[in-house]
Amino acid sequence: MNRILKSALSGTIIALTLAGAATDVAAQQYRRQGSTVFITPNGEILDYVPSGTGYARDRSGNRVLIDGYGNIVATEARARGYYPPPPGRDVYRRDDAYNNDPYYADEQQYGSTRYQERGAVTGAIPREASIDRQPLDQPYPQNDGGDYASIDPYQEAQPEVTQPTRPPEPVITLKNKSKSEIVALQVFLDRSGVSPGAIDGHMGANVTKAIYAYEQMTGEKLDPNNTDAILEQLRMSGGLPVVNYTITQSDAAGPYVAEIPEDYAHKAQLTSLAFTSTTEALAERFHMDEAFLKELNPGVDFTLPGTIIKVVNPGEVKSGSVARIVADKGKKQVFAYDNSGALIAAYPASIGSTDTPSPSGTVTVERVAFNPGYTYNPKINFQQGANDKILNIPPGPNGPVGTVWMALSKPTYGIHGTPEPSKIGRTQSHGCIRLTNWDATELAKMVKPGVTVEFVD
Repeated sequence: MNRILKSALSGTIIALTLAGAATDVAAQQYRRQGSTVFITPNGEILDYVPSGTGYARDRSGNRVLIDGYGNIVATEARARGYYPPPPGRDVYRRDDAYNNDPYYADEQQYGSTRYQERGAVTGAIPREASIDRQPLDQPYPQNDGGDYASIDPYQEAQPEVTQPTRPPEPVITLKNKSKSEIVALQVFLDRSGVSPGAIDGHMGANVTKAIYAYEQMTGEKLDPNNTDAILEQLRMSGGLPVVNYTITQSDAAGPYVAEIPEDYAHKAQLTSLAFTSTTEALAERFHMDEAFLKELNPGVDFTLPGTIIKVVNPGEVKSGSVARIVADKGKKQVFAYDNSGALIAAYPASIGSTDTPSPSGTVTVERVAFNPGYTYNPKINFQQGANDKILNIPPGPNGPVGTVWMALSKPTYGIHGTPEPSKIGRTQSHGCIRLTNWDATELAKMVKPGVTVEFVD
């Protein structure tokens, strides 16, 4: 790699040292306490007693922990002979170089980009009565022929089946890589068709998953520590990972909304769930975490046309024809294959939860809708606030299903976007497959009705 190109990269992004990356905790550190342990509904050993919980007895006389809503947090079991599944999250090394890294000096100003994944969501206490899921008498709101998504996150409880635990993939450790070098790696993966999610300069689990997907796609081993080789590949596939961009009149004008309310009834009163700021719109356009965009351009007025800023250069949109989609619940990743069985794209995803699981088996894509509205129906959707009526929520990137909805043959389920791209793969969904808006849109343009979607554990 010539020195000029390396110097150009350093001039594009502030050069900083970062040993390892933002830590994704691989697993809780479990310990046995006496002859019994508390087991969560997803099979993990509870290492502590959460606040706000109390004790009760189940029908078998076992002691259980329940929260204030009556949900089972954990059930008491004999510790003897119980072995928890191996950790499934990657651990990355970081040392004192992080603490002295000036790149993070303004992190609190803009908020951390390293989202912590919430613990496993436990199941509710089974109900005696069956759940009535018949349609309401009143018709669904119409949108002049437009498309609406309607998600049913609460499915009938199914008997739990113990699945064999897959061995975790080897841990990938970076060796004293700066944030600029991690950005280069993320951009390289994004251009290759294996999305790392929102680009933020952190070596998180989404990046690791993308590296393994790249190796599956190409059959080639990728060394994330070989920055020279990565930069050379970037040079031949669209140029430097970070480039200058001039904010236009259109960027500054929007249209934007002042804020996105939490209450769905208030959302329904808006004409659009558009972006709330120039930074939010630009971050999504360039596949970036919004806080990282601000960190990369400290003190910049993004509302002023003519302002030159630094943005990620993600390259061309992936194209092709997808014949089969695999939604891997364990990996929190979606794989898209062509007719020959070759992997052509992979995306980090939020896929269901213990309370609101995704379907199992194989379904098909029934239709694809871009810029869809969202129909909230309290009889088949989750309960949102005090809303007890059907609500017609307008479309927009900050809508509940983002910029695209791919309806599946399993009623009320789909593949869709999200208003919170930086949380993809780090949080759980209401049963559907949630991608970043840009990944969902890219995938949707390669998909036609009839494409199979296989859910695997």
